[in-house]
Amino acid sequence: MRIRDFRQDDTPEINMIPLIDVVLCLIIFFVITTTFDTRSVLKLELPRADGQPAETQSNALSVLVNADGRYFIGDREALRTDVESLKRTIAEVAGDDRDRSVLLRADARTPHQAVVTAMDALGRLGFARLSIATTPEAKPAPR
Repeated sequence: MRIRDFRQDDTPEINMIPLIDVVLCLIIFFVITTTFDTRSVLKLELPRADGQPAETQSNALSVLVNADGRYFIGDREALRTDVESLKRTIAEVAGDDRDRSVLLRADARTPHQAVVTAMDALGRLGFARLSIATTPEAKPAPR
């Protein structure tokens, strides 16, 4: 007697779940291990000055003003250019530490009013130790 087998032949199929798991693990790995350099985003041309370079402090609050007059405090951008918005952003980034030194990096082409506004906001918040970043003066080549 012949017994009939009603099972269908196994059809090959590709299981995508392990592939998706591996891709998601790779994405998470690359996102976690990637370092972001905020200085590479902004191209600043600092003003030139001839003077002694000061020692840099690692915990200094960085305030950047680009050529368009936009403000960047640490890694955050101030949404508006008025003093109150700038004060709010500085206070959020700096916290309660008013003894912290501040490094003001303003582009050489930025309007003077933007630099004064940044200094005004810092002064109103109580920051007293302010340094302005410059590049060394280019010396002429000897003849």
